[in-house]
Amino acid sequence: MKVYEHQRLYVGQQGFQQKHLDALLKLNEYHEWKYFQPIAKGIQFNQYVGIIQVNGLSIEIHPKADKYDSDTKWQKVLLQMLQACGRLKADTAGAANVKRTNLNLLEVYFDLFLSEVQSLQRKGLVKQYRKQTQNTKALKGKLEFAGHIHKNIVRKEQFYTTHQVYDTDHVLHQVLHEALSIVSQYTRGTYLYDSYKRVALNFPDISKKQINQQLLNSIKLNRKSRDYEYAIELARLIILNYSPNISGGQEKMLSLLFDMNVLWEEYILTELYKTTRDKNIEVIGQDSKLFWNNNNLRPDIILRKGNETFIIDTKWKCPTNDRASVEDLRQMYTYCRFWNAKRALLLYPGENKDNQFLNFHTEEYLVNGNAMKHQCKMGFISVLDSNNNLSKTVGEDIINLLEINN
Repeated sequence: MKVYEHQRLYVGQQGFQQKHLDALLKLNEYHEWKYFQPIAKGIQFNQYVGIIQVNGLSIEIHPKADKYDSDTKWQKVLLQMLQACGRLKADTAGAANVKRTNLNLLEVYFDLFLSEVQSLQRKGLVKQYRKQTQNTKALKGKLEFAGHIHKNIVRKEQFYTTHQVYDTDHVLHQVLHEALSIVSQYTRGTYLYDSYKRVALNFPDISKKQINQQLLNSIKLNRKSRDYEYAIELARLIILNYSPNISGGQEKMLSLLFDMNVLWEEYILTELYKTTRDKNIEVIGQDSKLFWNNNNLRPDIILRKGNETFIIDTKWKCPTNDRASVEDLRQMYTYCRFWNAKRALLLYPGENKDNQFLNFHTEEYLVNGNAMKHQCKMGFISVLDSNNNLSKTVGEDIINLLEINN
């Protein structure tokens, strides 16, 4: 099933049943009601896009910046943006799915994860030291006296000890193994299951461990294990988005969703970094200044060239009637005052409207003896080229919109 952000989905449409709605409402509650809004006999999606699998139903949520555009125009945008932002490696087998017409985000990430684990297996899985407490036939390490008396009162030839072992049964492989077990559940009957079987066949026996966010956050890689970084990142994504038995139900759900507001900001920042590399323009993401009490101001992107500062606030959803909200304009003026910025830009995806910078109707003030007046405009850039692929001129287009002199 394919839907688009902010679209409504009702029970009875495209195989969507009441059991699916009940499961999604549980998922939404589990994630603090951020994915969609409940409506009568259905849901309305928010700005989160990606894929949800629940009770045998797969729901692909595609981005769509402008509701008047054709649906097919935006089908490839999510995967291409993930590639551009480095969340998908462009030189892997999994990323090749971007070129497919029938996109499935889970297949792309599963394929990528399996490829990463196979690569680690070819290089040789790393071993680490760990402590093990068990019976041994030789006295080594620390004798656990109480346990030894309890377990070996009639086994004089054994010793119950805690000692170090050097093998592959450690937390990195426990995390990968947990992600592999989730992949196995969702790839049965697909072309990826054979890949999973090959990886699982060559994976060592690993002790079962409860994998949670706290454990994942505690993982530290060293020189020997740095090749595991991307595989662990993918495993983390899979594990933390798997929601078995939510609220006591029997549904097993996997949701892989991305906030398009965040992804759009990240994509714009990435493109600006690439474009300004040789232009003597400094690009800063998420700079912060104390505003009041413990509250901070944090514009999305700041550009500096010489003594001039420019502010960009990225907006994925196009405004109603091509008009900026008063709240957004007030926010941009505040950013300009705190950063002494010459111009501010509210940046949306869409066709160029040829808007002009306009002054805020406020009194000028002096900064280092110079009169400061702030300007703002709404800017639109074409995300897609004529072939509905991501435009390669996004960074240059933004520099032109800001009217930054070379």
